[in-house]
Amino acid sequence: MTVRVGGFEIGAGKPCFLVAELSGNHNGDLGRAIATIQAAKDSGAHAIKLQTYTADTLTIPSSRPDFVVPGQGPWAGRTLYDLYREAHTPWAWHERLFAEARAVGLEIFSTPFDATAVDLLESLGSPAHKVASFELVDDGLLRRIGRTGKPVVMSTGMANLEEIAHAIGVLRGAGTRDLVLLKCTSSYPAPDDQMNLAAIPVLAAATGCPVGLSDHSLGVVAPVVAVTLGAVMIEKHFTLDRAAGGVDSHFSLEPAEFAALAEAVRRATAMTGRPGFGPGLAEEGSVTFRRSLYVVEDVASGEPFTDRNVRSIRPGFGLPPRFASIVVGRRASRNVGRGTPMSWDLIAGGAE
Repeated sequence: MTVRVGGFEIGAGKPCFLVAELSGNHNGDLGRAIATIQAAKDSGAHAIKLQTYTADTLTIPSSRPDFVVPGQGPWAGRTLYDLYREAHTPWAWHERLFAEARAVGLEIFSTPFDATAVDLLESLGSPAHKVASFELVDDGLLRRIGRTGKPVVMSTGMANLEEIAHAIGVLRGAGTRDLVLLKCTSSYPAPDDQMNLAAIPVLAAATGCPVGLSDHSLGVVAPVVAVTLGAVMIEKHFTLDRAAGGVDSHFSLEPAEFAALAEAVRRATAMTGRPGFGPGLAEEGSVTFRRSLYVVEDVASGEPFTDRNVRSIRPGFGLPPRFASIVVGRRASRNVGRGTPMSWDLIAGGAE
């Protein structure tokens, strides 16, 4: 099964779809957002992805403990409202960002976080919609997205198989036909030992959907491993410069790193190939350098072949070495010179 997002086809046997996630790494600067789009294109991305929300569509202003980010991470102690107010991409920018992406040849789509965001993205002709891991449990939002009939990319962080199946059912019931799932670990950054990338082929088999990776780990190792396990899409947060800060900068890739990711994924995809045995195209010229049976001393007609006058050596034009026990003790059908590759017609009576 393949899914088309704009001009790009996603699925097995297709080039891995590489998505640069802008998120809040524009730091509230439209010029920076536009520059990030160009940098994503230059770094090998196939698409740029936005997030479409406001602080008010995601939460309420409150300093009650429920609304404060716990822990020790870079967001710890901040209220959800303040964090989302800083990180959001202003809706007034969307038309310009869509135009800029299209002008440089990038696909562009977004994660809508409520029905009004879906409406905005539909008005801009978004080729697909993303469902964030945290919104996978919101049936109302899923139904609104499903009713667009557009392809959907859904992250599955934190979700068990029953929740994933339920969300798929809601989307399908509302009108979604084309669906890509993303394995995701919703931790920022995600620890290596919690990535559990072995779930990628299991998720694909369980759902019948193409599966990719929404990667919050550090570096480019996870995408490389993911494509060897069948991932057809990689989504990675992207920033012009981590040192410039930004709410998601600490686990985002800079342009040179994303370019390295694109090259590594391309090579890993090529190396994974498909199951097969026997000489491959690149090995055809090497087969002749295998060992085989050769006559290494002159042997007169009627003289027996022995361990001394027949040996397993390189190159590989003679009989395979496994036939040595059959050859030794048989007699030559004619005079055989030193350096002759062993063959059945050299043996009196042939292969009988």
